[in-house]
Amino acid sequence: MPWYLYIALKQLFPSGKGFSFFALISIIGVSLGVAVLLGVQTIMNGFGHQIRESLLKVNGDIRVESNRVINSWERIEAYLESVEGVEQASPYAHGIVMLQHRNLPVFPAVMGVDLTEDEPFIPIKEFLTQGEFEDLDDDSVFIGSSLATRIAARMGDTLELFTPLMLQRLKQDEVLLPREVRVAGIFQSGRNDVDSNTIMTSLRLMQDLYGLDEGIHGLSVNVAEGVDVSQITDKINEHFSYPIRAVSWMESNRDYMFVLQFEKTMMTIIMFFIILVASFSIASSLMTSVIRKTREIGLLVAMGARPRDIAYSYCLQGLMIGVSGVILGIILQWLVIHYRNEIVWQFAEWTNSSSALLRFYQFNDIPARYESSDVHIVAWGTIVICLLAGLGPALRALKLKPAEALRSE
Repeated sequence: MPWYLYIALKQLFPSGKGFSFFALISIIGVSLGVAVLLGVQTIMNGFGHQIRESLLKVNGDIRVESNRVINSWERIEAYLESVEGVEQASPYAHGIVMLQHRNLPVFPAVMGVDLTEDEPFIPIKEFLTQGEFEDLDDDSVFIGSSLATRIAARMGDTLELFTPLMLQRLKQDEVLLPREVRVAGIFQSGRNDVDSNTIMTSLRLMQDLYGLDEGIHGLSVNVAEGVDVSQITDKINEHFSYPIRAVSWMESNRDYMFVLQFEKTMMTIIMFFIILVASFSIASSLMTSVIRKTREIGLLVAMGARPRDIAYSYCLQGLMIGVSGVILGIILQWLVIHYRNEIVWQFAEWTNSSSALLRFYQFNDIPARYESSDVHIVAWGTIVICLLAGLGPALRALKLKPAEALRSE
């Protein structure tokens, strides 16, 4: 073992003590910083993944749309399903209607899906909390859970739908009465913006409401797992010309995903300051050690030790503190994430905020998702910072002259 490594170990782990107070406090500081930083990133990854999954479930991987009604959509559907990597292409029509129940009007978005398919692109069966998928027909709707609560609608209630088509017919001196539909089911997608402002109908009913005849507004495309969505999107756009255009879920939600990534990046930068504070503590303690041991350093140099070897010993102390802190921080972070739900719900019970968490955040389980890239960045970044923390004291020790060091009091 090199003597400078032995010196570094003896200073961190002195005989009879196990740990020096300086080493213990420094390792705890680094480990807490690593644990908090990795914990925040893991939770943010979990929420981001959950949001992406909900976006895909509601919108599909790719949407093929036009700025006008698509009438001859069967040939488009046939081509899309022939593309390698595409699992399903489903027609849809969407818009805004006025819905009235017990004289209470709301203006939800309406999505018409093709009921002739075994499984529509929206996993309605998975979302339903009341009712059966087979109950949906051309005279009924599925309504979001939050919207149903807002207008006090229950299974079997009759709703009135008013559409823009009524205004067009009124200009032609025709009067269309509102369409009466039955609540056949209540769904909950997990996204509050969908559950509070969306109803689902059959494609045929939506075509009647908007006067589309046999036309549609677009087709939703689901691709096989592992297939590059961007490549499929580019291939579809190369085949079709304006006004038909394919848009991937990443492109249509670019701003939303940017905000999520920006939040994660900013929180990572802020949490990194915890590790920086710990590194200043390491640098301060090592610098104090250099000043206290000035005569010892001078004696070692006088005995033939190279100044750079003495500098190595202080750099190695910072390195060992960083490695120990990273290992302990990863273990601590894993324990906290593993028991995250118990910790949050226990805190919610102490503060009587359990109902608020369910009502506003709508989760029973806090999502978490590990990404190896985050662990590597945090681990190596922490080790480098701790190594640099020992560099300042090491340079001071390197510049000491033996004669002046031995005269030091």
